[in-house]
Amino acid sequence: MRAFIGGHEVVSDTDFVELALGTPVELWLGVEGESEMERAARMDAARDILADNPDFPDRVSRVAAEAIETFAPELFNVIPLPRPCGRRRPSRKAAAA
Repeated sequence: MRAFIGGHEVVSDTDFVELALGTPVELWLGVEGESEMERAARMDAARDILADNPDFPDRVSRVAAEAIETFAPELFNVIPLPRPCGRRRPSRKAAAA
């Protein structure tokens, strides 16, 4: 099965993220061995993108959630842990009295 986003074929997980968000992943995560000057330029470009697209963090969250639901739904299967029994700590109000 082949997947397309905006007419572009998705070949890898990285392609999926880049096409869904419209920016390369390296812009946000950096690359190994980048210089301070490269890092500063990358961060400046990222700030410009965020200033022009204030809803971008919401889009990123939505893409991440959809990717998890599609490719790793077991990550959303949360089993609540039992709460420990025993004595409760006194409230701050009772401790102050």
